[in-house]
Amino acid sequence: MHLPDGAIVARVLILYLEYFVKLLFIGDIVGRAGRRTLSEHLDRLVDQHMVDLVVVNGENGAAGYGLTVPVLREIFAAGVDVVTTGNHVWDKKEIMPVLEKESRLLRPANYPPGLPGRGDGIYETAAGVKVAVLNLEGRVFMKNLDCPFRAADELVAELQAETPIVFVDFHAEATSEKQALGYYLDGKVSAVVGTHTHVQTADERILSGGTGYLTDVGMTGSQDAIIGNQKEPALQRFLTQLPVRLEVAKKNPLLCGVLLTINEKTGRCEAIERIQESS
Repeated sequence: MHLPDGAIVARVLILYLEYFVKLLFIGDIVGRAGRRTLSEHLDRLVDQHMVDLVVVNGENGAAGYGLTVPVLREIFAAGVDVVTTGNHVWDKKEIMPVLEKESRLLRPANYPPGLPGRGDGIYETAAGVKVAVLNLEGRVFMKNLDCPFRAADELVAELQAETPIVFVDFHAEATSEKQALGYYLDGKVSAVVGTHTHVQTADERILSGGTGYLTDVGMTGSQDAIIGNQKEPALQRFLTQLPVRLEVAKKNPLLCGVLLTINEKTGRCEAIERIQESS
């Protein structure tokens, strides 16, 4: 049967959508400017890229440090499916009981046993495809937590029993540690994307085993700032070495993210694209 050109394109598109999951990961939301920028751009990005699941690192969502209940609600209301975090997840005490109850909110999995919350979860797209999200934290220049590599060994095996699609947010300071985890998990997970440094790197690639990798996704907040904070207080810290209070900046906000196209059957990353959207 001969199909018109338009029908062929439509059929190819349908087949493509049947076998691939689009995951949009957006970097550290910093304060009100970051939340406003997220709300402003997210719906359009989801429609434009036909996104199936939205994951956001929200650990700096409440005035730059931690999360409050209203801020978390605001992030979910913007259209976010899963919120990951990092070392600032503990900054606001009111979020502790929420970590226990809200399955869409993750904290790094390699904190000591017995702490509130969970470090991984399995979520379904609108089409019913299961996607696993794993949140880990690095140790180089950070707290001396449980080993993220060994934690990944255990948790990835458990998650893969449920789905071949496993996304990892690695909240870490050192580029070397992020790259090391990327290579360590190559072929075992769909993607390893770093957070924490707030500066988007330009090294997006698909590793030899089929794992998408980006050292840092960047932040969503003011770009007229020093990693999201007002410049003057931050400069005073460097110049005086005094514990000057930092304030979240608001001007010229920028959204940073990464779009991953993942094979539904194999879990391999087929495409990775950095995203920046300014307001």
